[in-house]
Amino acid sequence: MKVGNPYKYLTLFTLPALAFLSFFSYGWLCFLPILYIFVFLPLFELLTRPDTSNHLPEQENSLAGQRVYDFILYAAVPVQYGLLMLFFLKVQEAELSWTTLTGRITAMGLMCGVFGINVGHELGHRSRKYEQYMAQALLLTSLYMHFFIEHNRGHHKMASTSEDPSTARKNESVYAFWLRSGGHSYLSAWQLEKDRLHKQGKQALHWQNQMLRFQLYQFGLLLTVGLAFGLNVLMCFVAAAVMGMLLLETVNYIEHYGLLRKVLNNGRYERVMPQHSWNSNHPLGRLMLFELSRHSDHHYKTSRKYQILRHHEQSPQMPTGYPGMMILALVPPLWFRLMNSRIEENLRSPILKVGVTKSVVNG
Repeated sequence: MKVGNPYKYLTLFTLPALAFLSFFSYGWLCFLPILYIFVFLPLFELLTRPDTSNHLPEQENSLAGQRVYDFILYAAVPVQYGLLMLFFLKVQEAELSWTTLTGRITAMGLMCGVFGINVGHELGHRSRKYEQYMAQALLLTSLYMHFFIEHNRGHHKMASTSEDPSTARKNESVYAFWLRSGGHSYLSAWQLEKDRLHKQGKQALHWQNQMLRFQLYQFGLLLTVGLAFGLNVLMCFVAAAVMGMLLLETVNYIEHYGLLRKVLNNGRYERVMPQHSWNSNHPLGRLMLFELSRHSDHHYKTSRKYQILRHHEQSPQMPTGYPGMMILALVPPLWFRLMNSRIEENLRSPILKVGVTKSVVNG
């Protein structure tokens, strides 16, 4: 029996529709995408209750095999590149006001973060080569291709440890985290590739080094944009890509803030468990991010496709969805007041006491 409704995930494509409108609008109307994501969605999620229901095990097998869920992901690639080309054309219009130009840049920046990196993240976990190539193509639009290496081989191995660049320390502000995570993640990707090639008896600067190739792809894209559209358009693109990067790093910040796995007697970390990631079950945020907010299960079983991610009772819960939490993170005193107490509450929870004897990263 067929279960599930894959077409609900088309909700995410309201964002490119608004970005398209932004590129043909002027003045404050160009900010509709960012108002949608960071005003409408947080307000909506404040009025809705989280959905903690899970699919039955026998339903999961059926859902995982339905290709329509994959095709919805694949559609993100032509949509992203189509909007990127339109963005290049529309930001070179003559005599654009700063309001209009900034609004269009933020619209593309949201696309870089939500489509370029988030959808690239989901496809990057797939085993099919062509899906991994699509992931890299999406990450290219955000100039963040090293994420493909560091996230899959670094973050998922070291998540919720002090060795992971993408795990925020307790009492670390999101602004300090941007600098630390962004720089260290980039360096980590180089180190991971160096180690991989070393095991194969190859030099770090071998042509099979993915990081080398990724830098060439990104430089090639920047050079092409600069030559084809000019310096002003190139700078607008870089600004949009940087916004996409910061959106990703802010998501990283809220996903593991203050959580750390304990060290076992053999010196290794305990296995990543649901209690090592902050979770959100708010329905609209889940749809808009292809279930990324069910992050606890994503780390617990990395191969699980987005449509069958589960809620776990032992996973610590965010008080609202991702957009709202990202806004709160930008105001460190409010963030610390809200989340530090929740860390302590979760440590005292009987459900979480098993395997969490060392679960706070001290700042």
